[in-house]
Amino acid sequence: MKKNFIKLFLGLFAFAFALMPVKAQQVRLFPDVSANHWAAAQIQELSESGVIIGYPDGTFKPDDNVTRAEFASMAIRALGQEHTTVAQPVLFTDVDPDYWAYDMIQRALYFELISCPPQGQPFRPGDSVSHAEAVSVAVNALTTETISVQKAKEVLKNYLDLASTPDWYLIPAGKAEILNMNVNIPNNPLMLNANKPATRAEITVLLKNMMEQAKLNPNSKLAEAMRKKTDPHGFVIPEAFVQGSIGTIPAGAIVPIQLGRAISSQFSKCSEIYMAKAPQSYVTKDKYILISQGADLQGHLLAVKAGKLFVRNGVLIIQNDTLTTCNDQRVCFNAVGNICKKKNWFIAFLRKIFKGEKLKVCPQGIVYVKLLQPLKVDLTNGWVIEE
Repeated sequence: MKKNFIKLFLGLFAFAFALMPVKAQQVRLFPDVSANHWAAAQIQELSESGVIIGYPDGTFKPDDNVTRAEFASMAIRALGQEHTTVAQPVLFTDVDPDYWAYDMIQRALYFELISCPPQGQPFRPGDSVSHAEAVSVAVNALTTETISVQKAKEVLKNYLDLASTPDWYLIPAGKAEILNMNVNIPNNPLMLNANKPATRAEITVLLKNMMEQAKLNPNSKLAEAMRKKTDPHGFVIPEAFVQGSIGTIPAGAIVPIQLGRAISSQFSKCSEIYMAKAPQSYVTKDKYILISQGADLQGHLLAVKAGKLFVRNGVLIIQNDTLTTCNDQRVCFNAVGNICKKKNWFIAFLRKIFKGEKLKVCPQGIVYVKLLQPLKVDLTNGWVIEE
């Protein structure tokens, strides 16, 4: 009996062990990135989060170079600012507004990741980004202590090519070294390689280092963009909850919408389209803005029946379909509102006997709707996360 119990226990243990999740570094997303590649963990993490992507053939090509346009896009995604709107773009002779990375380059300029050259100068989007350029961008994303050239040389003294490193790069490289951001390939000599193109693997590790530091000490513009926005006068959704910078409005939450025109059980028709707005910002208990005041909503009349004396009370039910945020993002906002009049117990009793109640919502009238599916929102920029 005892032996059978031991066998059973060992069998269950082996089964449970087999079901244990595989560690991230053991999962190979790309056939050309081995599990023991020096940057495998960072490539795994940043590819899963969408900061970096592979090639159409499924490979990652870790030793390929990265263009300046590609790096600007990667850096902005790494900082979570790919939805930021730039009001005053900078003109380059070689980056037209229809260029694939135009918006990302403008965002990199806005957040001061790259310096703004004289008006009309080229950006060179197709050139390979050098180590010096990439590290400078990563450091520019941060609020750092001021250091001297002498201090930079002291912290960089172990790098074999320090003497040949351009003077302009010494301070950014020194700041990166102090913050442990410089990328050093294991078992390779320490080299700054200022003018050498950075590889995709090196850029991935640098971006990961930048992301960690930006959580602690972002530059002033990033700090403002990364701050969760609040509205002390918003409509509180008690059920909403926050995880990090993401707020969730769960299914079942009830919110007000303000209709643009009148609807009635007596003259409206089923399937009619209506337009509405959020009369207040929808906020969490801590006043973090989920949906900003003035966001546009659209839906249709789901059920309409006219109230008839002694026959039936009026029926007026709306089905909300979409939400257009203040970022001009149009998403599904599936909610239902059953319009009814407030009645005390006596009037409610009479209406059950003497039917014929008529329902109407005047222009700019408020209707409460119940959300039928959850909605996730980035609280730093109001972007709805579609899954």
